[in-house]
Formats: sequence, C-alpha cells, structure tokens
Amino acid sequence: MMEPEEDIHISDSAAADPPPRGPRPICSNCTRPGPVCLCHSLPAQPIKTQTQIIILHHPHEANHKLSTTPILTKCLSNSTAIVARKLKPGLSPLLDQSPPAIYLFPPTKASPAVSLSDLPSSPVPKHSPLVLIAFDATWKHAREMVKASEGFLSTFASRVCLDVDESASGGSIYDSELVLRKEPFGGCVSTMEAVARALGVIEPNGVEIEARLVRVLRDMVASQARYLKTPAKPRPKLLKKSKEKQRLKNESKSESVSESDPILGHGQL
Repeated sequence: MMEPEEDIHISDSAAADPPPRGPRPICSNCTRPGPVCLCHSLPAQPIKTQTQIIILHHPHEANHKLSTTPILTKCLSNSTAIVARKLKPGLSPLLDQSPPAIYLFPPTKASPAVSLSDLPSSPVPKHSPLVLIAFDATWKHAREMVKASEGFLSTFASRVCLDVDESASGGSIYDSELVLRKEPFGGCVSTMEAVARALGVIEPNGVEIEARLVRVLRDMVASQARYLKTPAKPRPKLLKKSKEKQRLKNESKSESVSESDPILGHGQL
C-alpha cells in the first residue's frame, strides 16, 4: 500500500527573492563611497593659497564618481566650485570685479595660450593675489564651456595651457598613477592635477602645494583602480554612415564567397 504523499510547504522567506542592496554608504566628510574613502589622505586643515581658485563644474560632471573637483575644493581653502555651463556677469562676485586672472585650457587658432612652462617669462600676470580658473567637464563639454565663457573672460583673464601632445594617445588609470579616465591625447590631466601644476608655478610655496595635491590625487587613483576590472580601451573613431554601410556590405560579400568556395566550403572530403 502506497503511503500518502506528504505536503511540501515552502516558506515565504525561502521563496522570496533576496532583498535588493541598499545604497552604498557615503562618507559625510569626503563624500566618497565607504570603500574608497579619502579622509586619511586629505590635509588636516585645507591648504591656504594666495591664489583664489574657481572651478566651473559642468552639471553633468558634478555628480560623476570620478570627478576630482569635490576632493580639490576640500584640499584648498581658497577654492570655489560653480556648477554652470558658462561664466557670465552675476555668477561670481569675485569675477565681477575683473581681477587679474588666468584660465586653464589648450590653445586654438582663434585663441592662443601661454604655456605653463613659459609663464614665468611671459607678460601674463602670475603673482598672487591672482584668480585661477579651471573647467571640469568632458572635453566636448569643456570646449563648449570655454567658448561660451570667453566673451566674459577676455576682458580680464589670459588663457594658459599645460604642455600636451595631441599626436600621442592619452593615458588611462592603468598606465598612470594620476589619470582616472581615458584621455583624448597625451599630456591631458584631471582638473585636480591641472590646478596643482598651475599653483606649483604661481604660488610662492607652489612646489610644496603641488606635491601635497598630487599625493592626494595619487591615493584617489590607487583606491579607485582596485575596483576596475578591465583597462579602459580607447574609443575608435566613428565612421560615417555611408562608410559603415559599405564596410558591412564588403564583409557580407566576403563571407558569402568563403562559404561557396569549393575548397574551403563545408562538405568537402
């Protein structure tokens, strides 16, 4: 005689999906996620500078986890971040006074720039008190921000650039201890490193200030690198649609020829 089948009960706790993960804990001081907290690297007291630093922070970049601006403003006492797409009258009381200023960005044919390495011998104002302006955004957005701001900046600020090599491929977090993201060409650096290099030239104790900022940036990159699995690959240049269609057509034709080849085709003895 067959024994009656036992009823099998599955508890709700076993059948239910695991609860979703909550948001990562964020450090209230450095505003970084707990595993990459940088409080141990930040100066005990913000570094004082004679130079006033203003960073125009693109709205899309303001919440990016790899942005260096939040850490930079915690390192420097005389630094301010403005979230906007361009500089204009009424946005900054300091800039409304038309102070001696420099802004960091590579040159163009229409807007030449003094190289940072040539700054000491140039007529550009470089002695404190001075205002240093930097732009934090993707390269595409930064170009747009500079172009939109130049009408206002041209009345009192000079363009200064770091030494770059546009013919060389940019670095990434895997081949430089100071680069967080893939850069468009060699010599491009983060906002924090650009400001550090500039302060190294224009501040009386600039060498020390630059070294301290670079030390924090190095720790930031090192902590972030532990959580990246694969190297950042450079993005290939996009082909025009017509060329892309032609390339796909050629590949399709090549595959068709290979399959019908009497020597390489399937079913050969």
